[in-house]
Amino acid sequence: MSEFIEKITTLLKGCAPRDATLETILRETLRHFHSESGTIHLLDPDKQLLHLAAQIGLPPQLLDVVKTIPVGKGIAGQVAAQNKPVSICNLQTDSTGVAKPGAKQTGLGGSICVPIRTGDKLTGTLGIGTIRPYEYTADETHELDEIGRRIGDILKG
Repeated sequence: MSEFIEKITTLLKGCAPRDATLETILRETLRHFHSESGTIHLLDPDKQLLHLAAQIGLPPQLLDVVKTIPVGKGIAGQVAAQNKPVSICNLQTDSTGVAKPGAKQTGLGGSICVPIRTGDKLTGTLGIGTIRPYEYTADETHELDEIGRRIGDILKG
């Protein structure tokens, strides 16, 4: 286990309120991955909606847009629908249709979003992005996925 994953695990086991812990995890994750923006959304399975639980670096005008995301819509929604990571090298030039027009307002280049799982059950998403065009490596994707699993393990308790 990497030193960073151990640090995240220790933070998750702390006694701070959930929202404060999630924001701290997000801040540390952004620092580790040299990224400027990130979100954690938690899934309401009955309504098939992702609800923003923590964010860092989003422009204020986007907060209402990302506050609630339907499963299947946008990057986080696609992650929730497919239960697998979605990575985009440059949001500003993306033409896949996965990123919604509002995503360009973030000013981000490279971004990645991974599932948060409790066991095999999807419970949310963890997304990060950087202002430069960037393709996250397989190792970085695996590490971020592991962080998502750790968050999910703590949320179930």
